[in-house]
Amino acid sequence: MNVVTKSTNLSPVILKSTTAVVSNGLWPAAGTGNVPRAKTVLKPAVTRMVNQSLSENLFSGALRVSSGITAGTQTLQRRLAHSDVHWPDFTDYRKESTKNPEIKAKETASDRKAFSYVLAAASGVGAVYGAKALVHSVVSTMSASADVLAMAKIEVKLDNIPEGKSVVFKWRGKPLFVRHRVESEIQKEAAVDISTLRDPQLDTDRVKKPEWLIVLGVCTHLGCVPIANAGEFGGYYCPCHGSHYDASGRIRKGPAPLNLEVPPHEFVDDTTLVVG
Repeated sequence: MNVVTKSTNLSPVILKSTTAVVSNGLWPAAGTGNVPRAKTVLKPAVTRMVNQSLSENLFSGALRVSSGITAGTQTLQRRLAHSDVHWPDFTDYRKESTKNPEIKAKETASDRKAFSYVLAAASGVGAVYGAKALVHSVVSTMSASADVLAMAKIEVKLDNIPEGKSVVFKWRGKPLFVRHRVESEIQKEAAVDISTLRDPQLDTDRVKKPEWLIVLGVCTHLGCVPIANAGEFGGYYCPCHGSHYDASGRIRKGPAPLNLEVPPHEFVDDTTLVVG
């Protein structure tokens, strides 16, 4: 409040004060020097407010109060939040099924989930197929070449091997012993008590035809090549460390722990053997 006190043309100035009506209902008091009136206290009226009415009564703008000798003025500015604030519109990003307010969200949730599930399943199938193709290509590059596969099998003519003899062939880089056994060797090996063997195995389990024994010429001790028709049991003898095998290729004496390996083989006819 501004009070003008400097004036030479006026008699003593009677000061005036401007008042504003307050909510408690009190009478305005004028500073005229008169005897003050008795104050009347009125009970204020209670108005219930809600969130919306409270926000509308808030002063969001600038507040300016001015007062002078002649009169007092009060200027209030208020912003309306519901009309000034602009909310973003996400309509372009919403799906057509959710734009209609009459359709409940739970009625369209299954449709939205179905699309997601189908997309995930299709992606999973494509990923599995691509992984399968990748693994297949890697494995195929690591497999044996055509020339190596051609040597995977060997064909032996049995009519060139006389009875009682053993012939050595090369199969997959290893010596292959093909033995044409006589009847006495067959009966001798069949009568062996397998409970006395280090690696128990019947003679009939090691041959497909009693007269033909097919084993790999690799000692099961350290991989040396034994000598056929030698040793204390008339089968094979390894001169490296003294392992003795019988005519069925079973270990009978020495450090070798296992019998000679029998490779996969089959008889095409009476005179042809295929190993591998």
